[in-house]
Amino acid sequence: MRTIIRLSVISMMVMVLFITPAMADTAAQIDKDVNAALQKLYTQTPAAKDLSKVAKGILVFPSIIKGGLIVGGQYGEGALRKGGKTAGYYNTVVASYGLQAGAQKFGYALFFTDDASLKYLDKSDGWELGVGPSIVVVDEGVARSLSTTTAKEGIYAFFFDQKGLMGGLGIQGSKITKITPK
Repeated sequence: MRTIIRLSVISMMVMVLFITPAMADTAAQIDKDVNAALQKLYTQTPAAKDLSKVAKGILVFPSIIKGGLIVGGQYGEGALRKGGKTAGYYNTVVASYGLQAGAQKFGYALFFTDDASLKYLDKSDGWELGVGPSIVVVDEGVARSLSTTTAKEGIYAFFFDQKGLMGGLGIQGSKITKITPK
């Protein structure tokens, strides 16, 4: 049993380290996907559109693929927008082990409402979410009471387009790293 687990962990690490860069989108494709994701998010969640007016930057991952059977992982690519223009490209990677089974696809956007949080992203060489600035996950209840005057935290996370079956949805432990797409 331990051998099977070790082989599963090794195969997941190989997948994350070697296969995912081969799936890299071009900068133009990432920008197109980010534009579509933001349009959809703003239509479905007016609080996100309001927050975008005061955000110093918005990091959008339009499509993250997550899967696992005991050993799991997720990967996605996105772009940081400042003033409506792309300021950089990033990927998000997670490898995990534990009680999990299934596959899903989802997207999320991080709204940076202060300069300190945005500077943390810029200066970190791979930012692990959950370490560093605090993040508020915006669900329907929070979205109803969120406004540009009540937004006091540094980063707000909005999830969208969740599809598939997998227990749990979160970004804790995700590592975000700057990339240079083709």
